[in-house]
Amino acid sequence: MIHYDRIKIILFLAIALWLDACIRYHPKELLPEKALTDFQLRSLDSQELQDFFKANGQTPAWPIASWDLHSLTLVGFFYHPDLDVARSQWAVAEAGRITAGERPNPDLGLTTEYNSSAKGADVEAWSPGISFDIAIETVGKRGYRISQARQMSRSAYLNIRSAAWQVRSRLRQAFLELYSGQQQRAILSRQQQVLAENARVMEKQLAAGAISAYELAQARIALQNNRLELISAENSQVQARIKLASTLGLPISALEGVNFDFAGVNRYDFNIPDGVARQRALLNRSDILAALADYAAGQAALQLEVARQYPDIHLGPGYMLDQGDKKWTLGLSLSLPILNMNHGPIYEAQARRRETASRFLALQAAALSDIDMAAAGLRSCHEQAAAADEIAKDLQKQTGRAQAMFELGEISKAELLAIRAELGAAEISRLNARVKTQEALGALEDAVQDSPEFNNWLFKINEKRAL
Repeated sequence: MIHYDRIKIILFLAIALWLDACIRYHPKELLPEKALTDFQLRSLDSQELQDFFKANGQTPAWPIASWDLHSLTLVGFFYHPDLDVARSQWAVAEAGRITAGERPNPDLGLTTEYNSSAKGADVEAWSPGISFDIAIETVGKRGYRISQARQMSRSAYLNIRSAAWQVRSRLRQAFLELYSGQQQRAILSRQQQVLAENARVMEKQLAAGAISAYELAQARIALQNNRLELISAENSQVQARIKLASTLGLPISALEGVNFDFAGVNRYDFNIPDGVARQRALLNRSDILAALADYAAGQAALQLEVARQYPDIHLGPGYMLDQGDKKWTLGLSLSLPILNMNHGPIYEAQARRRETASRFLALQAAALSDIDMAAAGLRSCHEQAAAADEIAKDLQKQTGRAQAMFELGEISKAELLAIRAELGAAEISRLNARVKTQEALGALEDAVQDSPEFNNWLFKINEKRAL
């Protein structure tokens, strides 16, 4: 007799084990209203942000009273969506490594035969059977897939660092613009008072017949021009604050009442990279390392396509109960490489490898050019900043002497105000020179992608919102 009960038990156990190993689907809705609410609730004093600081080795007094570029950079790493995108892409690449390592499942087939010539109650007309198709990959195809997926995951991992550097670069620029706007506004406000007082003095001089109406008109024009520059500086300050909030991944309301520490902006110590430093930059930049990983993935992809010229082997064992007789079968099959030898995919993989190599060489050449241009620009800006500092210092000394001379009655109030106005213009020039120097320093750091602060932070890439 056929052991149908035994077959049922085996099938039931196999299905139960299969269902237990399956991953269940869990829906997760994306609600725009909730996302907007969560964004608007972001702040600089949240507990999650404090935990992130601690996870990255930073334990300042909380909440932070005055935010500098160093602390704001960690805020950008915590909140900015670009890093979440990069981490998600790395998670996809990591899942691809699991896919690449999976082996093909065997196929199960159930068959049955009916013998129409079988007669008699003791003769079973139906003959059930079971068969398998077990695929055996040849020539190391699975290893090439795993190697390709591993390199793609490494490239995605390095893109997290590239995204972090871009966040830092944009944040540095926004922070510098906010500093420039605040300083310009303060200088122009003082300048406005000096020019307004100068106009009042000249009005009295005109009434006394000491000057012409043209000279008074020129003073009033200077006052109005300064007023326009002050309005522009106030607007630039507002725009810079909005840009800073956007770069941090925060709503503008999160920066209300926040104090900023710009002490580091006035320091522009720098070292122009020498030949060794440039070579290190060209070999260690995250985008260059990612391009190398892409090339290695292309190599593995080409190896995989070459291996696919050789067919996989399929084993087909089977079992049948033929009228009470137990019969075993064993089959062997493979695809015959007659109509094609997988040449098309091989040529495509070769072309993609050449394209990846070209992209790497172009990226490396562009990086070298960026370093040279940024170094030259920084030297020039540093010289201009030094010259502007000297001019401003000289004018400060002149202003002090002029004040003393005015108090002794040796010069008039108008002459003193004219010197003060010159000092205000020199302070604007010095500020612009310092800002340009900082921008040039940022361009050099971007080209080299090397900063002591950035490299010394503890980055935990496998943690949520951690780098």
